[in-house]
Amino acid sequence: MDQGEHTSVVQLLSRALLSIRTTPPRIIASPATQPRRAAVAIVIRVVPSAAPFPNDTSIPTLDQFFDLEWVNHPSARPEILFVRRSGFTPDGVPGPAGDSGPKAKNSEEVHLAFPGGRTEDEDEGGLYTAMRQTWEETGLDLAERDFICIGQLDDREITTSLGKRLLMILSPFVFLQLTPNTLPTDPAEGTTIHWIPLESLVSPVLPRAVHRTALAGRWSGVTVDAASRLAPRHAASLKLLVRLLLGSMQFPAILIYLPGPDSRSQPEKTSTDTVPSQTMRTYDLKLWGLSLGMTLDLLAKMVSDTEFGTGYPSATLQLPFHPVGGEGMRIDAVAPSLASVFPRFSYPDVNFWIWVFGKRYREVIRSWESSMREGGANDKRLNWAGTALSNFYAAVRKALLVVLVLRAIGVLFGLAVLGWWII
Repeated sequence: MDQGEHTSVVQLLSRALLSIRTTPPRIIASPATQPRRAAVAIVIRVVPSAAPFPNDTSIPTLDQFFDLEWVNHPSARPEILFVRRSGFTPDGVPGPAGDSGPKAKNSEEVHLAFPGGRTEDEDEGGLYTAMRQTWEETGLDLAERDFICIGQLDDREITTSLGKRLLMILSPFVFLQLTPNTLPTDPAEGTTIHWIPLESLVSPVLPRAVHRTALAGRWSGVTVDAASRLAPRHAASLKLLVRLLLGSMQFPAILIYLPGPDSRSQPEKTSTDTVPSQTMRTYDLKLWGLSLGMTLDLLAKMVSDTEFGTGYPSATLQLPFHPVGGEGMRIDAVAPSLASVFPRFSYPDVNFWIWVFGKRYREVIRSWESSMREGGANDKRLNWAGTALSNFYAAVRKALLVVLVLRAIGVLFGLAVLGWWII
């Protein structure tokens, strides 16, 4: 994609949905030791312009949808559905029934997530789970004729304890609303609905693909206390010690500015219907963690140019940073979502030791990159993302152990010197 060439967000969306529909996802089977699964719904709609649009009762097919006049109108705005749950933290299990993950240090940061949650025993599969959870959380019935299921993105493993324990397998399903009318919603208690303009997410990730407007988001970051991952929940003293020794972790995030209406009285109006002005009260929405990773997977489908064979995008996604040890490798091409879940630490020596122990992780990424250069024949057969994730966190665990040992040696040496000096 040339630097001066711009494409409408509707065209990019059409390209992505066609790719999702025609590309089979990577399915990860649940191991016998952890059969739990979860699913989320990525729901997309196109809001028509203020001009009157035909009230046609017929439902178009996917190919017909992107030929409709109201969809291709210059003022039409594609939007994607997110929910904001009170007390929810993004690196835990998705859904209101999920376990809590690490909390961001700044409690004023508002995190976005996709509607979804755990698969129940009576569910008929992941698709049913995504539809049921969306109905329970938002009141949107994805089984209605207004919606079509486009397909599924790749399964992903949800882990905790720095990748040491598998929680469940997560399946993201993509839906498109085929009608121009605004459907009523009924969000669950503690849930706020946000229809975010897709342009806000495309502009920071593919800045050369679209014109930058007032709706554009920007890259930011989220700081997570390392003690929330490593220390027991109720061990306050141990948490303080871990915080002093290891510092914090930083994750990338897309920052979105929205006007702040009263979501309790008008939940549907939390969508971005107008561009916030400088005089309006605004609050920050941050897309990060698992939700950002799934969003990046969706946006990567918008890149059509390829090089070195099928499925290897040549247009670079604008990611804020690469995982530790991933410098010089095409993380944006092989798996942009990995850059959203791999942390950097605030202490440089921790990052250094992750790089030292990250040889196996780098080998996996290079093998994955080589597979995609050759056409990606083994891409769906092998769980490259899961293998890279497990090896990266193995390097993190080794690095943290070395850092703690070196910190302890330093403290003992300092005490010995202090004792010698006093004596």
